[in-house]
Amino acid sequence: MFFQKENRTALEAKEWAQYIAFAPVMFQAARSLRNLGILEAVKKKRTAGATEEEVASALNLSKYGVRVLMEAGLGIGLLVFNNERYFLTKTGFLILSDSMTIANMDFTHDVCYKGMFELEESVKSGKPEGLKVFGTWDTIYEALAHLPADVQKSWFAFDHYYSDTCFSEVLPHVFKVFPKKLLDIGGNTGKWAMKCLKYSRDVQIGIVDLPGQLNVAKKNLQNSEFAERVTFYERNVLHPDNLLPKGYDVIWMSQFLDCFSEEQIISILKKCHEALDDNGNLFILEPFWDRQKYEAAAFSLQMTSLYFTNIANGNSQMYHSAFFQKLVEAAGFIIAEQVDQVGISHTILRCTKGAL
Repeated sequence: MFFQKENRTALEAKEWAQYIAFAPVMFQAARSLRNLGILEAVKKKRTAGATEEEVASALNLSKYGVRVLMEAGLGIGLLVFNNERYFLTKTGFLILSDSMTIANMDFTHDVCYKGMFELEESVKSGKPEGLKVFGTWDTIYEALAHLPADVQKSWFAFDHYYSDTCFSEVLPHVFKVFPKKLLDIGGNTGKWAMKCLKYSRDVQIGIVDLPGQLNVAKKNLQNSEFAERVTFYERNVLHPDNLLPKGYDVIWMSQFLDCFSEEQIISILKKCHEALDDNGNLFILEPFWDRQKYEAAAFSLQMTSLYFTNIANGNSQMYHSAFFQKLVEAAGFIIAEQVDQVGISHTILRCTKGAL
């Protein structure tokens, strides 16, 4: 539905080009207005509005610094100015208080911003050149447990915001096939496993992940009442010798396959095909940019793809659903069911085994 034709006039196109040209400055200005408390100070004044002097005094900031930021806030659309007083706009309120916007902004700043200077080099090399700002890691998944605390916090907040909001909605779809043993590949902190263990008193869970992430899941689950129903598998699924454990009637992957290239996805899915019981089900939860209800959601996913290009691993992305379907079929699976617009942005694919 989106991106099929030009909708702007020549003048509108030139205006939009200027917003793009100053986008990094606009982003930092908006973040400074939020983090320095300026938006909050204006919000507290409600319908009376606030002057630059009042905000500067309340926050113990220079009048100059407050003035240039608040004037920038006008152009960005976070503030309006009437009768020498500033008022918060709806967009300003969202920058200040909306959980999605906060997760996106913090992720962009803490995880992506500095490294994005290397985007061109990442496209040329096929490697996450921007990851170098954090150290000499090949992928962010190896680095994750070792990143600065603020970067980890923003990464997990972003990741969990989009997945966690749909877990409760997804559970009935998965458990309608009555799984006895469920294998969670890319189990991360163990949140999904815990949801499943609480939802069903009988299901056994296996979690597959890299050492750093698996240790977090162990800490969260081993001391719980469900510990006896969980098995942990420390495994790099990309290594050709690392096969997946067999005996599971459901395999689950949430926001996992978008972390890999198309060749790697087919390789992982083939391992799933080999490990899964013949009558088992593979569930994939992914946000596809072409299956979004709103254009801004599609845009956000397209921008997130560049995080994968430049920071995460250099070769993955948020996929178009038709492109992704071909990868699923190439690995020997049949898409038996597709449910769009789950949670904020996700699609559930239930796949069954076909012939390779």
